[in-house]
Amino acid sequence: MAVGLCALFLAVCSGVSGSAAQAAVPSTGAEAACMIDADTGKILYQVNPTKWMHPASTTKIVTLITALDQKEDELDQPLKISSYAANTEPSSLGIAPGDKLSVREALRGMMVVSGNDAAVAVAETLGGSVAGYADMMNAEAVKMGAKHTHFVNPHGLTAAKHYTTAVDMAKMAAYGMKKFPEFRRIVSLTSYDVQYLDGRTPKHVTTTNRFLTSGYKGADGIKTGFTNAAGDCLVASATRNGRTLLVVLFNDDNRWEDAPAILDYGFRRLQTGK
Repeated sequence: MAVGLCALFLAVCSGVSGSAAQAAVPSTGAEAACMIDADTGKILYQVNPTKWMHPASTTKIVTLITALDQKEDELDQPLKISSYAANTEPSSLGIAPGDKLSVREALRGMMVVSGNDAAVAVAETLGGSVAGYADMMNAEAVKMGAKHTHFVNPHGLTAAKHYTTAVDMAKMAAYGMKKFPEFRRIVSLTSYDVQYLDGRTPKHVTTTNRFLTSGYKGADGIKTGFTNAAGDCLVASATRNGRTLLVVLFNDDNRWEDAPAILDYGFRRLQTGK
């Protein structure tokens, strides 16, 4: 009782209310971070939000958005799989030249298992080449309000002129969540059976995103990433009471712990209106 009264006395004397204490700003080990209200675009948390960063496979968020912004018949066309695409490593959907699947199925597999081979095949099919598709991605990024972003490939493997910022990635991911219902469905998948056009046995893949399977209340996306240059990356989203929050963590060894803590902070802010 004495300890409780003392704590209350200290809180009152310091001018810190119970609700404010609950909404204490969490720390993060991320080199850059940004949390955004995906519905309003309001930034709720940030650490080095405009620092240029290697995005690793979170790049595939924009690969997916760029594809979904094409005509429906382009997504349902057969995927063109070159030897170059099939041999792109290290993470792979496991496609090969001659495999018969649609661009749409490749996109689903790409996002679930983080398939670099699928990303290149999508780029070559829709953009004619990796460079051509990167140009499409850059145009899409500008349209989404990204001011410090440039892509040279669809998978996120490290390249000198391939970069983004935490705030840009937050804006782009929020754009995808808001504009494309199919984007929301794909980034929430914990597993998927990739369907082939010739009726062969579907390929079962499971997510690389532990946040989706962590049991976090409302978890519904989005994408992991890792390269030696980028470190551990995560774009995570959750929806509660119809409100979606999204956090970007770049180069964060504690991404699985930091994402829930930062999202909890965001949802507390929504409750208090601050």
